Amino acid sequence: MKLILAMTRKEFLQLRRDPRLIGFILFFPILLMILFGLALKLEPENVGMAYVDQDQSMFSNLIKTNIWSEGYFKLYEVEDEDAIVREIQLGKARAGLFIGHDFSAELSENNQPTVQMYVDGTMPSLATAMDNNKHAITDEAVTNDMYFVDPDTDNVVIPPQPFYLDVEVLFNPDKKETWFFLPGVIGVLIMQVALILTATSVVREKENNTLEQLIVSPISKFGFIAGKILPYVIIAFIDFYLVLALGYWLFDLPVPANPFPLLLLAVVYVGGLIAMGVAISTVSETQQQAIFLSIFILIPSILLSGFIFPVEAMPSYIQPVSWLLPFTYFVEIIRGLLLKGNTLADLAHDYLALLGFAVVFITIGVVRFRKYLG
Repeated sequence: MKLILAMTRKEFLQLRRDPRLIGFILFFPILLMILFGLALKLEPENVGMAYVDQDQSMFSNLIKTNIWSEGYFKLYEVEDEDAIVREIQLGKARAGLFIGHDFSAELSENNQPTVQMYVDGTMPSLATAMDNNKHAITDEAVTNDMYFVDPDTDNVVIPPQPFYLDVEVLFNPDKKETWFFLPGVIGVLIMQVALILTATSVVREKENNTLEQLIVSPISKFGFIAGKILPYVIIAFIDFYLVLALGYWLFDLPVPANPFPLLLLAVVYVGGLIAMGVAISTVSETQQQAIFLSIFILIPSILLSGFIFPVEAMPSYIQPVSWLLPFTYFVEIIRGLLLKGNTLADLAHDYLALLGFAVVFITIGVVRFRKYLG
């Protein structure tokens, strides 16, 4: 027992010599707990809904007014039905509503017209939540005013509902959860390899007292950095395409028609993460610090990026944090390419954001690393 207590005391003394790590251990869990407690919700609010109202009648306005009053959907008008699908494909809307030009005419004849609702199926939890909230369209407060009865007419048949609501789930009609999770899993695996391994590689040389030997060797600083990160770049690319191939083979993931956007995604995403790992290695004194900082980036990336929980479900003051994470843009791009059939032009904004992250982290990594070697 004395030996165990002595070893325990020794570990605490060793921790005391690393005040930066103690700060990480105490501060980061508290920060993450507060952040996740505020941010993580399954029920979104103000979900974007693109709509077309060709009828423009009192009855179609009843539907729109009730949707507004419920507060779940945030309506905005587009030109036609194709534009609704396009808005959902581009991620600007998560749902759509189409009311035909003959809606009120069919109602007046008690013929039960159809109102078409579209739902983005690339996030099954969000699609299910929207399906559960479609009562804003068929609520009795709406439908009670849509029956037409002539008391002078015999044998009037009143339908049980004044209109049908036809819900179509786009891009993932079967709401396959594997299609939802697997594209993001690819990014998580790449992040583990590219970020954590790169962040610890340089620090490991310092802990082993081999960094000084490498600095005075004939190799240039650029050659040193390239040689350290190249193995992890190769491993990250292999993992990227290996996991993709397994997804196609085992889970029938859709295959994009053009492989170039996927290659470009791998380049900018891996490049940004490798550069971030180099930057982390230059501010870390030990491998423990480097791993802790990497995990501090990894966990928020998984939980705040829209990979598991919808970004729309987060409070508005937390959502900017999501857009400061490279993984958020990776998730948008890879789901767009694999599930929605988006083109490179459709996702140009997300590609540019990832490229911007890569440039910033490469600059920071190079500057910090030169100081580090100095």
